[in-house]
Amino acid sequence: MDTIKKNAEKFSKSLTLKVIIIGAISLILLIPGAMIMELIRERKLRSDEAVAKINNLWSNDQTIIGPVMTIPYEVIVSDKESSTTVRHYLNITPDDLTITGKIFPQEKYLGIYKSIIYNSDLHISGSFPAIDFSKTEHSRILWNEAYVRIGISDLRGVSSIPDFKMAGNVYKPEAGGTNADEIGQGLIINLGSLLETNGGKKTGFSCLLNLKGSNSINFTPMGRTTKVKLNGNWNAPGFTGNFNPEHKISEKDFQAEWKVLHFNRNIPDKWIDNNTDKFDDSIFGVKLVDMINHYQQAERSAKYAIMFIALTFVVFFFVEVLTGKRVHPVQYILVGLGLILFYSLLLSLSEQIGFGWAYLIASIATIGLVSAYTANIFRNYRQAGLLALILGILYSYLYVVLQIEELALLVGSIGLFIILGVVMFFSTKINWYKSPEISEEQDQDAH
Repeated sequence: MDTIKKNAEKFSKSLTLKVIIIGAISLILLIPGAMIMELIRERKLRSDEAVAKINNLWSNDQTIIGPVMTIPYEVIVSDKESSTTVRHYLNITPDDLTITGKIFPQEKYLGIYKSIIYNSDLHISGSFPAIDFSKTEHSRILWNEAYVRIGISDLRGVSSIPDFKMAGNVYKPEAGGTNADEIGQGLIINLGSLLETNGGKKTGFSCLLNLKGSNSINFTPMGRTTKVKLNGNWNAPGFTGNFNPEHKISEKDFQAEWKVLHFNRNIPDKWIDNNTDKFDDSIFGVKLVDMINHYQQAERSAKYAIMFIALTFVVFFFVEVLTGKRVHPVQYILVGLGLILFYSLLLSLSEQIGFGWAYLIASIATIGLVSAYTANIFRNYRQAGLLALILGILYSYLYVVLQIEELALLVGSIGLFIILGVVMFFSTKINWYKSPEISEEQDQDAH
């Protein structure tokens, strides 16, 4: 009986030691896992640099501000000894502003890296209110120097010189402005004697603007009532800003319509000089989202590496205990490295052929490698096939989790709960304190 107890105690200690060794190996394999994560981030950074280079050669994200009409005037400021003439600028926003446009996205490559760029046709129309200088005393209005500004964040995107029509006249804009004021760089339309001729009455305007850019196009609701209607052949638009549009999205294109009233945004109807805040809080628009972001998906999948390693090691441990076949720690390490290399394969292949095909090829290759190695370790094709089935289920489960981003946490939690339950069930099949060499008769005799 003492011999039986010693054998059982020895077996229990060997199991405990093996579990500790497997745990330590799992923790050590976190190091190459972290290196894979760093590799993914490095490749993503290189991709971002390539995308920025593409956009810089084409045209960057576009934001349109305006149009805004500016009228210079001079005020005589007198004191006891002298008088001084001070120039000011009255900025007036439209009563109503309507922008109707269509964007034509396309993919542009630099090597293996891709950026989303676009051309757009925008029809801008509306009207400016009547101008009232009656409350400004001792002033001289410089009607002949009045102008209209349309802020455009990247002037390289202006494909052709547009015709700006106002009160029946056609004007050719010039580039101008600085980033020092709220409108920034853009187009300037000098109105000449128009306002002096019509006495500052309410005036309509229109303009057809051909604009190219990348990733997103944004607008500022400068009118007391601003309407923007936009459509484009892109099936994954992301609507940005504080104003949500009415929209329709199909498999081929989208349509969006915004309506913003003057009390919905923090923009004054008129202001003098630069005495107003920036308009950043009121900007809205659409972003052309690239749904196939393989770097993001690769990074998310790599976060599950420790789960795959741990579950594979658990399967190896159960087979080892239940069959009596010994697995050396070095063999555990080699299997773990094989599972880690899956993510390197996934990353490198996804840059060339896309994430879906890369995931399929990398998972088949990894499952085949680990299963073949398992068959050589245990000399049992049934056990190797079982491991291949388990890994196949795990990789399929992970792919599903990666595709349903909004429900990933829920599905992931449920999946892990089920996996834990299965592991707990199979752990009850192991007698953690009795040596496998002890027969049932010996066990009964011992009692």
